[in-house]
Amino acid sequence: MSLSKIPLAGVIGSPIAHSKSPQLHGHWLETYGIAGHYVPLDVEPGDLEEVLRALPKMGFVGVNLTIPHKEAVMKIADLITDRATLIGAANTLIFRADGKIHADNTDGYGFIENLKAGAPDWNPKAGPAAVLGAGGAARAVVSSLIDAGVPEICLSNRTRVRAEQLKRDFGNRVTVVDWVQAGNMLDHANLVVNTTSLGMIGKGALRVPLDGLRPGTVVTDLVYAPLRTHLLETADQMGCVTVDGLGMLLHQAVPAFERWFGTRPEVDRATRTAVLR
Repeated sequence: MSLSKIPLAGVIGSPIAHSKSPQLHGHWLETYGIAGHYVPLDVEPGDLEEVLRALPKMGFVGVNLTIPHKEAVMKIADLITDRATLIGAANTLIFRADGKIHADNTDGYGFIENLKAGAPDWNPKAGPAAVLGAGGAARAVVSSLIDAGVPEICLSNRTRVRAEQLKRDFGNRVTVVDWVQAGNMLDHANLVVNTTSLGMIGKGALRVPLDGLRPGTVVTDLVYAPLRTHLLETADQMGCVTVDGLGMLLHQAVPAFERWFGTRPEVDRATRTAVLR
């Protein structure tokens, strides 16, 4: 990259004004003294391909993607990693020097790194995981849990057919449980993960019975607004090890920032503070 060209990156979604990614990447650019910029880009689904093809010509080295573009970009990208293919969605694009768009998914990586940081004693092989939800985030979580060696993943979703699709895609380690029985998954779970938006500010409550939680069970919620969801508050009171969802956002950004700007950033207390400002 020539010194005269300032590298640009950003996040594409619709809507996008709520995204914390510009604060996160802006903090790292400042911390490491990198002359680059990271901007929010509100792009309608019908304009996505045209925008992506134009961005490299404007000095963009890559972008993140969020709702509603993570699946759609799979039809546009020239090169797709195995893990993005398995998950069926991409959250990170790298614009290569030869003009090709390279798509990856770092959500599962961010999820596992957040668990390692927040629950260092968690042993994936020690028992089953209970996963609530079967959307794009759940696909990344299930994929990463299988890679980590979790022996069984009990999966429950309000629409059972979506959970069944995940089982078809990820195989016999996934067991589907009816939503009305979701509370029963917690009795034997070594790890409990909420991948739904239930419990988020402005969304419905997560009404799954939590009385099956046991002291020492690791409980994490991908929702980070509020930072302490009802699930995490209840799990805390029951002696569980709780991990909030903000860390997943921070850790999934690390490989992207490194690819775009050439420096591997650290997720530390200052990073969390910058994003929560």
